[in-house]
Amino acid sequence: MDVTVRGDERIPRLGLGTGELRGDACFATVSAALSLGYRHLDTAAFYGNEGEVGRAVRASGVPRDELFITTKVWWTDAAADRVYASADASLRRLGTEYVDLLLLHWPAPHVPLAETMTALRRVREAGKARQVGVSNFPSGLLLEAARHAPVFCDQVEYHPLLAQEELLDRANELDLCLTAYSPLAQGAVARAPLMRSLADRYGRSPAQIALRWLVQQPRVAAIPRSTAVPHLVANLKVFDFVLADDDMKAIGELAQRRSLRLSDPEFAPDWTR
Repeated sequence: MDVTVRGDERIPRLGLGTGELRGDACFATVSAALSLGYRHLDTAAFYGNEGEVGRAVRASGVPRDELFITTKVWWTDAAADRVYASADASLRRLGTEYVDLLLLHWPAPHVPLAETMTALRRVREAGKARQVGVSNFPSGLLLEAARHAPVFCDQVEYHPLLAQEELLDRANELDLCLTAYSPLAQGAVARAPLMRSLADRYGRSPAQIALRWLVQQPRVAAIPRSTAVPHLVANLKVFDFVLADDDMKAIGELAQRRSLRLSDPEFAPDWTR
């Protein structure tokens, strides 16, 4: 199952997040995910695990053209020359000639956005990234970024305890994808009474209900992270059932009430911008 934007550009709706995975644990997790059928992998220069991700990809034997690999340029590398250097270093570590998606990891207030986005566009034009985009960009900054490059995706924290209505509207306006990281709110969704109630009704886990709510939205992909093989298996099993419209709405209303933001470092942007 894919998200389709720009007519026929696709990204798998469910992928594997690799933040905080390192060394042999990262290699083993990515290897297990690929063997189970995952084809969307998310990493970043900042994660320090691109080498392990690349090694797992090569060991898997999965053809490169069957994979969708995302990596990111850290915000302190947002100047044009550093964007180019970061992209090249990521490709070396991953052991691939291109990534499917290259993102600016966070907005960088010390560098004009036009400079960074122009550099990302040129990386794409050089064939080193099939698509480019941003991560952790609020609606207004996303619109500005799209003025300087063909933004394919905004990767943001999104889960049933944090609404992203403005960004979803902007994604629809700009014809791009929203990729949800921390889609299970680091386990908090499992403690929400509504999610437990829906899980009982559908015969699923709260995590599966949360992931289904995300991927059932037209422009949304999700990248849960787990090192446990049973969880990797369970996360894939969200495409054989459908949430009723009323239940989709109820979860959306929960997200609007709770507004639980877990990723908000001191260098984060003004989320209302």
